[in-house]
Amino acid sequence: MTLVAGVDSSTQSCKVVIRELETGTIVRSGRASHPDGTEADPEAWWNALQLAVRNAGGLGDVAAVGIGGQQHGMVCLDVAGNVVRPALLWNDTRSAAAASDLVSELGAQTWAQAVGSVPVAAFTVSKLRWLARHEPMAMAKTAAVCLPHDWLTWKLIGGGLQTLATDRGDASGTGYWSPATNEYRLDLLELAVGRGDLHLPTVLAPDALAGRTVESGAIPAGLVVSVGTGDNMAAALGLDARIGDVIMSVGTSGVVSVISATPTADASGQVAGFADATGQFLPLVCTLNAGQVLDAVRKLLGIDFADFDALAATALPTDDALTLLPFLAGERTPNRPNARGILSGISLSNLTPAGLARATVESIACGLADGLRAIEDCGVEPGRILLVGGGANLSSLQHCLSAVIETPVIIPTPGEYVAEGVAAQSAWALTGGRPSWNEGLRSTITAEAAPDIYANYSALRDQTGPDAWPQ
Repeated sequence: MTLVAGVDSSTQSCKVVIRELETGTIVRSGRASHPDGTEADPEAWWNALQLAVRNAGGLGDVAAVGIGGQQHGMVCLDVAGNVVRPALLWNDTRSAAAASDLVSELGAQTWAQAVGSVPVAAFTVSKLRWLARHEPMAMAKTAAVCLPHDWLTWKLIGGGLQTLATDRGDASGTGYWSPATNEYRLDLLELAVGRGDLHLPTVLAPDALAGRTVESGAIPAGLVVSVGTGDNMAAALGLDARIGDVIMSVGTSGVVSVISATPTADASGQVAGFADATGQFLPLVCTLNAGQVLDAVRKLLGIDFADFDALAATALPTDDALTLLPFLAGERTPNRPNARGILSGISLSNLTPAGLARATVESIACGLADGLRAIEDCGVEPGRILLVGGGANLSSLQHCLSAVIETPVIIPTPGEYVAEGVAAQSAWALTGGRPSWNEGLRSTITAEAAPDIYANYSALRDQTGPDAWPQ
C-alpha cells in the first residue's frame, strides 16, 4: 500500500494527514500547536512539524509529502539562509499604513490590473514596505523573501537559497506576482522596498516536484516533496472543488473563495484575485473576524459550543433583534484595520445570552454573504456553496447562512481539508496525475430566507465607515 502525506501549517497549529494513494483513505494523523501571536520564529513551525509527524506515526512508510501553509507571511533570510527576524503573519496589522501608502502611490486600479489584488496589511508586499521603513537594518540583511509554506518545503529538501520554490496559489498572495501572466512583478517589489536584488522562490507547476527530503529529525530521506501551496488553495484541493464551487470557511478567519476559469481584478480591494493550486484561479474574500469572535462570545457567556449553538438557534423576534458588527480585531474586508466591534439595537428584552449568541452567529453569516456578493460583482458565477471549518459544525450557523444568502448550503464531512489537499497534491507529484478521491457530503441545509438579518447588518456596517475609527 502506497501512502502520501499532507501537512497543514496554519496560524494555530501543524496537522499531518497520511492517506492511501489509491483511494484517499486517511490511515492516520497527528497534530502539534504553534505559539500564539501575529509574528513567529519559523523554527517553531519546524519543531511543530517534527512533533506532528511523530504524533502521526512517522513518515517511514510514506512515499511523498506536501506542505500547505498560512498565506502571506513574510519570512526573510540572509545570504546563508538564516532567518533575519521573526516572520510577520498574515494577521499582523502593523503594515496597514504601508499598504495604504502603496495603494496611494500607484492607485488601486493599477495594483488590481498588475497582480489581481489591491494591497492590504496581510499581503507580503505591505509587510516588506513596513520592514524597509521601520527595520532598515533587517531589510539590509535580507537576501531572500519567502512564505511560510515555502520555508517549510525548503527545510524538507535542504540546499541553498536557489532551491526555494513556491506555487502559483501562494505566490499570488504576495502582491508582487501576477496570476494572469504567471510572472513576478519585480518593479512592484522594488517600489515597496527600494531594492531590486531580493531572491524569490521559483514558481513551479501544480504537479511539480520541489525535490526530495533530506533526513532531519523525524523526517526520513528520499520522500518526494510536492511544490505545496497556500492554505485556501490546499483546502480547495482537499474538497476536490471544481469550477464554480464556492468554499466558505469559518476558522480563525472567515473566507469565501470560488474556483474560476478566469482571473479577477477588483480595484475596490474586497476580492483578492488569487490563483488556485491546479492552474485555475481563486478569487477570494477574507475577513479577520470569524471563529475567534464565536469563541470570544462563548467564553463571555461561560458555556461550551454545544450550549452556545443551542442558544444561537433560539427563535427571536426580528423587530427586536441585536445586530453585531464583529470587527473585534480590526478588519481586513472591508479594509478597516483600526475598527472595533459594535453591538446595536440593545433593549431590556433582547440583552440576553440567547440574543447575544444569535447576533454573533448572524454577524458571521453576514460577513460571508458580503464576501459572496463581492465575488459575484467581479463577474464570477457561483455554483454550489460548501461550508467548512470549525464553525461549520454549528447547526445555528448552517441554517443562518442559508437564510441570509437565500441558497442551500452543503456541509461536507468534517475533515482537515488543507492537509488532505496537499496530500492529494503530493500524490499528483508522485504519479503525474491529479487524484479524484471521493469527498463525502454530510448534508444540505435549506432555510427560509431572512433578508432582514442582512439588511440590519448592512445598515450598521455602512453607517460605521472607515472614518469612524482613527487610521
